[in-house]
Amino acid sequence: MAKPKFDLSGRVIFITGTTSGLGRQFALCLAETGARVVISGRRQERLDSLKVEIEGLGAEVYSAAFDVTDLAESTAAVERVEEEFGPIWCLVNNSGTTISKRAVDHTQDDYDAVLDTNLRAPFHLCQEVGRHMIERGQGGRIVNIASMGAVTPLKAGVTYCMSKAGMVMMTKCLAVEWARYNIKVNAICPGYISTEINSEYFESGPGQKAINSWTGRRLGNDTDLNGLVLLLASPESEFMSGSIIMADDVQSMRAV
Repeated sequence: MAKPKFDLSGRVIFITGTTSGLGRQFALCLAETGARVVISGRRQERLDSLKVEIEGLGAEVYSAAFDVTDLAESTAAVERVEEEFGPIWCLVNNSGTTISKRAVDHTQDDYDAVLDTNLRAPFHLCQEVGRHMIERGQGGRIVNIASMGAVTPLKAGVTYCMSKAGMVMMTKCLAVEWARYNIKVNAICPGYISTEINSEYFESGPGQKAINSWTGRRLGNDTDLNGLVLLLASPESEFMSGSIIMADDVQSMRAV
């Protein structure tokens, strides 16, 4: 029986939000499989550092500094990558943000900030990358990083949950619309993962109490999604599209 091969040698994979957290880990993980990685984000100094690290692995890397919420910048970044680095095989829509407030305390600016980053920007990138994939006629992969908040209410997270639920439905709609072009569109819904943004909270008393309230009593590590990203970005996911994969070690589940 043939064994799965997650060899992405020579394939261009465009990842958003690689200056920290999951995006950074995705870039390193995919680079180790031979992928030609496009790293992106707003913090140039962090992109420069990551570029050096990836090159140290012997992989090819292209750095694209831009703000995903600026649609003109996003379009220009995709065009530059296609022209200067090569055709994009896979887009990993990872950039995201959240604002923790009660619903009644959200301002219009809060709402716009979360929805623009988590939904409007990923949709635009799907459009731009998908257009190139369709024109080439060689298929491709899109991996959307959603959240368990897409299907589970999170405390003080109304706009975040709304945006991730929208990303899940976007994934399903694009999977259906682009099936004829062999473009596979899937989403991962992670639970709480330890990152530099939330580490201080989860090391605190309230954070530890939250972890102990989960069924598995475990906070995820940034490497816990490596296998899923490798699968969905690779040709081995040929029979998967429109899949919404929970990866939260039952954080979102409670026994009744």
